[in-house]
Amino acid sequence: MGIPLNEMVVWDPYLWNGGLTPERLRAARVILWKGHCSVHQRFLPEHVDKVRAKYPGIRVIAHPECRWEVCQKADAVGSTEGLLKMIREAPSGAMFAVGAEIHLVNRMGKEFAAEGKKVITLDDSGCLCTTMFRISPPFVLGAGESGGRQRCQPD
Repeated sequence: MGIPLNEMVVWDPYLWNGGLTPERLRAARVILWKGHCSVHQRFLPEHVDKVRAKYPGIRVIAHPECRWEVCQKADAVGSTEGLLKMIREAPSGAMFAVGAEIHLVNRMGKEFAAEGKKVITLDDSGCLCTTMFRISPPFVLGAGESGGRQRCQPD
């Protein structure tokens, strides 16, 4: 994503000062949280190999929360907006396998199908994020009305 690894640090919430010296923290351009996303961690390097074998010429793009090995094998890594931009700017007939939550990938597939672009998930086992699945228009409205200060429970 354009930032060298030596300018990033990993903050471990279970260690004093995140396990980092004050100097290292000050020098870092990016502070990463030691954690993971269970959905993104399900994508494996073997999935990249499998999708490339099945669909020659497909571009593999992924969120940076995916395993390091998946990001290394991917053609590109980016935020949701970055992935959308890559697909948007691709020519008709382009194919993408996306390492991201299945509902997002399905929305991408529908959005770009009319342009003749194929968008599929990197792993066809689903990778559903139940937390994101709970976000609905009433939830967003309630959070906006409260200024984000209170938890919204949709009916």
